[in-house]
Amino acid sequence: MKNTTTLLIAAGALLVGGVATAAFMNNRSSAQVEAAADPALAMDDAAANGQIEAGALQYAEVLKVTPVTAKEQVYATVIGSEAVRETSTTNTPHEVCEDVVVQDRAPERDGNVGGTVAGAVIGGVLGNQIGSGNGRKAATAAGAVVGGIVGNKIDKRHVGGQVTTRTERQCHTETSTSQTSKVTGYNVTYRNPDGTTGTMRTDSKPGSRIALGNVDQVQGYDVTYRYNGEEKTIRMDEKPASDRLPVVDGQVVAAVPTGESQG
Repeated sequence: MKNTTTLLIAAGALLVGGVATAAFMNNRSSAQVEAAADPALAMDDAAANGQIEAGALQYAEVLKVTPVTAKEQVYATVIGSEAVRETSTTNTPHEVCEDVVVQDRAPERDGNVGGTVAGAVIGGVLGNQIGSGNGRKAATAAGAVVGGIVGNKIDKRHVGGQVTTRTERQCHTETSTSQTSKVTGYNVTYRNPDGTTGTMRTDSKPGSRIALGNVDQVQGYDVTYRYNGEEKTIRMDEKPASDRLPVVDGQVVAAVPTGESQG
């Protein structure tokens, strides 16, 4: 029983010691994070730990912080692209010619009138040349009658004009229609560096990324400070986290070495 009580007391002591150690390490880690963010705090911590002589640590007052920027090309990642096509229609007139067989028919003759009249006239003229006096008149009348009969019979044997065949070249105009299609651009979908998406029209097919233009990127900071009544400017990679900069041996500490921020 006595041994059991001794073990319980020892376990309790170890538990309390472990909790205290964890709390100490947690507080120390928080202090290191703050020191890394602010060189001035890091220098304070170093001075408190005896890493820097208290008399050697001073501070300069920050007067102005000016970002130093430079133009940089910004690119977006191409997600997809679709060709934009333009279709045009062209109408082209052209002449088409071909040889065609045609028939021509002579003018029609009247078998009842034309030939009869012509025969009568001719017969009367001939009869008028026969005899004299009343005999001539009778001959003229007889000749007209006979001529009319003969002319009528001739006409009846030749009713309608003669038909002839010939080849004639005939031409006419036809219109042919054609369509052409060509790519006039591309609709591009892209993803911006911040994860948002957008679309734009380009003249040519893009690659894996497209340029969005130039933007001002911060390259550093020009920090103007006052120390011992004098104003000076120093270039820093990061923006000061407070309105003071640590000074050791007359020199402004722009960044704390890694070893000084670790315990």
